Amino acid sequence: QAADGTPVTVSPEEVVAFKALTPRPIRTSEIRALEAAAANGWPGIQHAWIGGWLLRAGNGYSRRATAALPLGDSSGPAQLTTDVLHRIGSWYTAHGLPVQLALPDRLATVPPGWNSWGETAVLGLDVDNFVLLQGPSMVRIAPEPDVAWLELHRYRGNEPSGHIPPVPLPEVLTAVRGGEVGFAALGLPKPIAIGRGAVTDAPDGRRWIGLSCVAVAAEHRRHGLAGLGCAELIRWGRDRGATHAYVQVEADNVPALALYRNLGFLDHHTYRYAVLGTPPTADR
Repeated sequence: QAADGTPVTVSPEEVVAFKALTPRPIRTSEIRALEAAAANGWPGIQHAWIGGWLLRAGNGYSRRATAALPLGDSSGPAQLTTDVLHRIGSWYTAHGLPVQLALPDRLATVPPGWNSWGETAVLGLDVDNFVLLQGPSMVRIAPEPDVAWLELHRYRGNEPSGHIPPVPLPEVLTAVRGGEVGFAALGLPKPIAIGRGAVTDAPDGRRWIGLSCVAVAAEHRRHGLAGLGCAELIRWGRDRGATHAYVQVEADNVPALALYRNLGFLDHHTYRYAVLGTPPTADR
């Protein structure tokens, strides 16, 4: 609509792109709160706080479990002074890892001389507005992934090719801080669709179910199995008190973004990673 509130009509042939908008502006405090809940849902194995930054290490498995996140502390927003950056670097060096920063919108900017990559969209959903499926579920949800689940996750449902992904680390996948994690599988004897759900609390009192590791075997795609698994994970999270759901999707993953938007997820914010030097060419 126009600035005065008058509706503006656009013909279909004039549309270049469209984007689902949230019903209201997202406050910075809401970004920080959701990022805190998501960090609890994928925390890595080792943690430390330096200058309002949450440092995470997961033996190098996955970017989310191996990046410093600017959540701030009781003294205020996270700072990235020369001293703080040096201490962050020393912590990661001690864990045998390169320094990677995760930079959500409005919480921090890319430091001078650093390079960013891995733009990621964070989408959210109010569970009360989500229509849950009726009837018995075909999806099993377990507290730990089995060997078949890990194999499907490793290759994201594709056949092994020239690039061999790293072996999944169960201790990273099952890690959660102050919440509960569940691993969904559909199909017997081996799963043909999987997903991971983590229920955690945000500082603002909301309880979130975060969806991740969603994958469908290549020969079974385009039959709604990913959506079915996500819906059952949302139900599982609701039964554990979750009021909202979120996903974190690479910004160029058009099929995944379409899946989640069709389920009712709306754009919340974005984040990206930054390194001093050349960004990695292959990363999870």
